[in-house]
Amino acid sequence: MILFKTFKRGFVIAFLFASVIASAQSLDEQAKTKITELEKLIEKAEKKGIDVLKEKTTIRTAEMFLEFATWDEKNLDVNEDYFKKVKRYQKEAKEMAGNLANFERNDVILMLNEATDYLKLLLSKKVFRKSAPHVDWTKVKVEGDQLTYKNKPVFLADYTWKPNSKKLTEYHGNQDGFFLTPSFVVKEDGTINPKRMKELTSKPDGSLGFIFMNHKGVPKWSKEKYGPNFSMREDTYTAYDIDNPGARDVQQKLLSGVVPHMAGKNYSQLGYMLCNEPHFYTQKTGEKLAWASGPVSKYTIEKFRVWLKNKHSSIGELNNLWETSFASFDNVSIEIPIDTSLRGTPKWFDWTLFNMYRVTEWYKFLKSEIVKYDPEAKVHLKIMPNLWTENQRVHGIDLETLTEMCGIIGNDSGAEHTRMWGPKYEWEEHYGFEWRELCMGYDFMKSVSPNKINFNSELHYLSTGRSRNLDLQPAYARATFWLAHTYGMTASQIWFWPRKEDGSVPKKAGKGYAGSNNQQPRVTNEVATTIIDLNTYSEEIMAMQRQRKPLRIFYSKTSAINKEKHMDDIYHLYEALNFEGTPLGFVSKDIINKQDNNKWDAVLVYKTPFVTTSELKAVQNYLDNGGTVIIDEISLKKSEYGKPLVELNGSKGKLIKLNSVSEIKTKALSILKDKNSLPEITISETNELGVKVCTWKAVKNSKGNYVISAVNLGKKETTLKIELNNTSKIICKDLIKGIEVSSNPTLKPNEVFFVEVTQLR
Repeated sequence: MILFKTFKRGFVIAFLFASVIASAQSLDEQAKTKITELEKLIEKAEKKGIDVLKEKTTIRTAEMFLEFATWDEKNLDVNEDYFKKVKRYQKEAKEMAGNLANFERNDVILMLNEATDYLKLLLSKKVFRKSAPHVDWTKVKVEGDQLTYKNKPVFLADYTWKPNSKKLTEYHGNQDGFFLTPSFVVKEDGTINPKRMKELTSKPDGSLGFIFMNHKGVPKWSKEKYGPNFSMREDTYTAYDIDNPGARDVQQKLLSGVVPHMAGKNYSQLGYMLCNEPHFYTQKTGEKLAWASGPVSKYTIEKFRVWLKNKHSSIGELNNLWETSFASFDNVSIEIPIDTSLRGTPKWFDWTLFNMYRVTEWYKFLKSEIVKYDPEAKVHLKIMPNLWTENQRVHGIDLETLTEMCGIIGNDSGAEHTRMWGPKYEWEEHYGFEWRELCMGYDFMKSVSPNKINFNSELHYLSTGRSRNLDLQPAYARATFWLAHTYGMTASQIWFWPRKEDGSVPKKAGKGYAGSNNQQPRVTNEVATTIIDLNTYSEEIMAMQRQRKPLRIFYSKTSAINKEKHMDDIYHLYEALNFEGTPLGFVSKDIINKQDNNKWDAVLVYKTPFVTTSELKAVQNYLDNGGTVIIDEISLKKSEYGKPLVELNGSKGKLIKLNSVSEIKTKALSILKDKNSLPEITISETNELGVKVCTWKAVKNSKGNYVISAVNLGKKETTLKIELNNTSKIICKDLIKGIEVSSNPTLKPNEVFFVEVTQLR
């Protein structure tokens, strides 16, 4: 009986396995048949002069993912282990691994069907398509605020860790570069690792790329020379003491040895990335350290004492502020990590501001060493914009100063779409994804540096550690990439491509692999085709990036340091204005003092009680020169140390006092109307959410017609009513499809609406 049961079970398993194989073969064959069908249509379309870059891209995507599916089918245990690494997939890991190959094949078939159906529409002239450039990355140049290819702006995207083979680079990005790390300096005399030097000196100019400067380790000799404490904070991306003199010594040796060989090469034109996700948190709550927080060295404390002496007129002044009794600045001590309970005190402010200062000085040093050997070099930092858009400021990153210092706006902007754990986020009430970091962060950085390209060197729109969904819809990929480019992004390296060319998954893929884009054919393809569409209309997209930002929200580093939730307050004002079709920007003390104040019509000051005297003076000077300021009753009242300040006076400008977000919004828009700074386009919006969720921009094209880009950020459908010059007699032409569409469209969540508006005569 036992033998019978064993035989029966084995027979059933064998039968099921055979069925799976048959199903897999059937799906695989179906997909390959559909590729052949699409290839024949492509050939027919090319003879008719129809651009088929999208369809060729889709075929390549299909071929890659069919190979991935074959590998996944043969490596169920490997994939099960990866699914187990992700909390939301742990219970279903075995089932998900077993279904993955056919999930991918079915997704490929759906993708090919969609491409085939659309190409048939093109062939039958039911839709139309403008030709797109197939960009040769070796011939792209960085020029001002744009990447230029064949005398037109272009936008580029690639993936972290993607193998460098033609199969993968022909349609899905061909970014080049070089990796640097301090351990390349193998001897104290500055000798660079011979293998790395040979690799560098034999490397051709290549295609557009960047230099990745890693800081995760130091040479063995440096630990002996500078002591065991030279290595510190090793769980962060800078695993050594930047204030130790040895840090500068090692970097001088490294950069002097390698940068001369990189100067002027294509693979360094996207700049020298000075650090991966820099952060220097020094914070605790009671005995509990904040995320990534750690101590500082005696060298840091010595620098802090010098900084304090330069900031304060006397030790008596410092003692009065700190409520201490130090005999001199040389005796000043402070407990680091600093306790969060001190937020809002002079001690907290001084430490937090100094932490930003010392980190900024470190990156200024690295930049100065690079330009010694490559005078045309541009640098950037992979800064997480949420270090600015969120509330914390004890991380050492001064986004404004570092952005201004760099020749390229660097970042790793992200957007979360699927919460995998934790309490409900604020954005989930109305929106389909978290857009705060993307939109607000880019508007701030482009306000600081409007004439630079924006390079997102680790794009986290598709997946993050906290946000992932195997069933992610392609529309989301289009929405986020489209949104980012209209808000300022120029180039990106997407997180991530954790497969080798044969589909195998290296161990470094870790927790981030399961449920990510390398298991999602349509999502991956949508990214590529969205970039194609952006490049087709690159001049209109660049016009949106370059729009004048007539409304500026005042940003005070001082209030951001002292207040617990200052950036939440700033976000709520920004959110209220972000759906009105009016480009938004920011001003700070430095922006007011260094930029042409005619670039904006009004400055909005909201819930910003703490400012330095120099910040207050900048706003007053703006008023003295005829500016308009809307301010609430609590703002600009106190110094960084809580001392009362002299209030603003209207002077030659307009000082308008309002308190609620709705009052400020209404008045700000009326000011723009009076100054003819509003677009002639108006868009009203209705949905069951009861709030505006569609962000839009409007620019004029070379024909003098308005081009509108609208993206529904909401979690529900929303209906728009588009008007021009207060008349309903308009025609909207979908620029992607080349056909007339309604001026009263209903947009699904994540839907992009990109149209040209003409007025009936």
